[in-house]
Amino acid sequence: MTALLSVSQLHKSYGGVRATNDLNLEVQTGELHAVIGPNGAGKTTLISQLSGNVFPDSGTISFDGIDVTHMVEHARPHLGIARTYQITSLINSMSVIENLQLAIHAKQGHSFKFWKPYAEKNDVRTAAHKYAARVDLSSRAGIQVANLSHGEQRRLEVAMALASDARLLLLDEPLAGLGPEEASEMIALLEALKGQQTIVLIEHDMDAVFTLADRISVMVYGHIIATGDPDQIRQNQDVQHAYLGED
Repeated sequence: MTALLSVSQLHKSYGGVRATNDLNLEVQTGELHAVIGPNGAGKTTLISQLSGNVFPDSGTISFDGIDVTHMVEHARPHLGIARTYQITSLINSMSVIENLQLAIHAKQGHSFKFWKPYAEKNDVRTAAHKYAARVDLSSRAGIQVANLSHGEQRRLEVAMALASDARLLLLDEPLAGLGPEEASEMIALLEALKGQQTIVLIEHDMDAVFTLADRISVMVYGHIIATGDPDQIRQNQDVQHAYLGED
């Protein structure tokens, strides 16, 4: 495997707080790489820097050999970087299919004032239905987003990222707020995407992380203290002491 994403010596401070502190990370093409850590470890700040929502004070972020450290957020999806948020960012007044058509439209660089006639094209509608099917929302295709369950909205967010032709998915707590059944559906979706997409997963549900991840990086106080496969992380003494709460 080759590294699709490389992060080197990333620093970001807010006042006296170092949200990321000399952070190094490599994500291999095709892997699901989870980043875990206690609250306040800097995980959201890290993913915000990867998406371009926040710029680091120093350090570098490279995507497929391209330096994207200071690339603006709206330019990164055109390279193939897509993020889903802890708080859903869908258009509630539109249907599932319309949201997906909008994602396809945006990826192809068209003006939004022309999106409606563009959306009526057969190939666009066909593609939108394909992405709905990938996240098991075909039966909900015509439903307004406001009428979807929280779990369905989270799955639609993933479909939106896929519709943008993302090569790297940045998933920010996709299981947050989901009940057991909806969480199981999301885990099944992420399991199906493994190997097809490169995924960085920020998630507090440790059972899901250890089930899904190819590799796991553990953050404490803005620094990654360990990276390895799930068994290596379970057995790592530093992780047990700093994060899992074992003496």
